[in-house]
Amino acid sequence: MKQFVLQVHGQPVTRAARIISWCLVALLAAALFTFAFSQLHYGWEWNAIWQYRQKFLQGWLMTVAISASSLLVSLLIGLITALARRASFLPLRYGATLYVETARGTPLLVQILILFYVVANAFGIENRYLVGVLTLSLFAGAYLAEMIRSGIESIRDSQLESARAIGLTRRQTYRYVIFPQVVRQLIPPLTGQFASIIKDSSLLSIIAVSEFTLNAQEVNAFTYSTLESYLPLAVGYLLLTLPISLISRFLERKFYYAT
Repeated sequence: MKQFVLQVHGQPVTRAARIISWCLVALLAAALFTFAFSQLHYGWEWNAIWQYRQKFLQGWLMTVAISASSLLVSLLIGLITALARRASFLPLRYGATLYVETARGTPLLVQILILFYVVANAFGIENRYLVGVLTLSLFAGAYLAEMIRSGIESIRDSQLESARAIGLTRRQTYRYVIFPQVVRQLIPPLTGQFASIIKDSSLLSIIAVSEFTLNAQEVNAFTYSTLESYLPLAVGYLLLTLPISLISRFLERKFYYAT
């Protein structure tokens, strides 16, 4: 069994060297921001912010719920759309292409406004949280569809011909030949897209979804403490995106062992 070993310019790097390097980078970053804030001469008012800690927590938990739901739905949408773009039925292929190009070519903010105030209103859907999750999922699903499609098309024709030669059906070819290779290739870009979904959820405040960003804006309006209101916001989003990065590295190592 192969072991995943970090290498720099072909040379293996020890765990101790990685730990020391990370500590050095962290100290430099801390020193930079400490100096920058010390030059600000700002009167911090953390006591006023502490009174709204429950509001921050509620907004953060709502962002977690919205992001998690959007991650799952967008992955399903992306997979279905990627397969649709490779379908032999032309109306299905062109419909998927139209969706992908429209979602990728227009701002998410505009999509949120149109889907909530126009489309959802036309169908009598008043749940802004449901519309918010669907909008994020459709937006991210378009990007995921292109990632998955490009991953599928990167598989060499010789592998597909070999699969047909041994009698694999189309479904078995996707399951045993294509998808295992595609998943490994897509882990890094998928991680970046999932992190973007979490940060893009802040735009749902435009339709009054009570998530993390909107709650921070309300606390700022109540206390007039701008930095104190938005610094916890940055930390909260960082607590959501860092685990995704760690999970991505774990999956990369796992699939490295598998190959």
